[in-house]
Amino acid sequence: MTFETWLVNLGKSPNTAQKYSKAIEGSISKWAINSGLISEKISASIPQIEFESLIKQIHQLDEFVSRNTVGKGMYGAALKHFSYYIEDLSGGSIKADIEDIISDESISVTEKSTFINARIGQGTFRQNLIKYWQGCAVTGYKNSRLLIASHIKPWKMSNNSERLDVNNGILLLPNIDKAFDLGYITFESNGKIRISEKLDEKATLGISENISISLTNQHMRYLEYHQALVFENFLL
Repeated sequence: MTFETWLVNLGKSPNTAQKYSKAIEGSISKWAINSGLISEKISASIPQIEFESLIKQIHQLDEFVSRNTVGKGMYGAALKHFSYYIEDLSGGSIKADIEDIISDESISVTEKSTFINARIGQGTFRQNLIKYWQGCAVTGYKNSRLLIASHIKPWKMSNNSERLDVNNGILLLPNIDKAFDLGYITFESNGKIRISEKLDEKATLGISENISISLTNQHMRYLEYHQALVFENFLL
């Protein structure tokens, strides 16, 4: 399945799907090649972990920053969705992340167990979030069996310390967690929700402009990352 077809199946308009696809194959690939980051056009054959690293480098390119600003974040959105596309084609990133943890010789067996549990939203990380949030951070719903322990700054982009930091976690009902994880919503420094214009049927999902959550300064460095690189920054 091509990236453009995948986007349409995801619910993007044909026009948006075409723009994102052309951005990846055209301008973004050209900027990355000219800067020596890659030798050929960006394609789905790039392993996800390598593409995530490439994204960070592309975001530092002066031409990308300039053109992305003029394009109201379109190029950033194209990169983010291409990352999701690669993840989808690979059959999901959790298995790969767990394999990376298992093969990491720099950490002990006990630490590996801790990180694996944290990656799948279980263990000490989850328990610390349940204790901290006392329910869904948005709705207050208390049944922890139905709540998702989610990282604010994505696992792939976090170091080992950040992956276990309770301040990098938020406890949410599954529908809200998915919207947060995919970048359809984020939260401001005052805790007020920011919602992407691309999110359909917000009321059905229980998401509204009136939502806010309680945050501390310790949450903010993670949320700043989420706002800049996870939330659909073409709205910024």
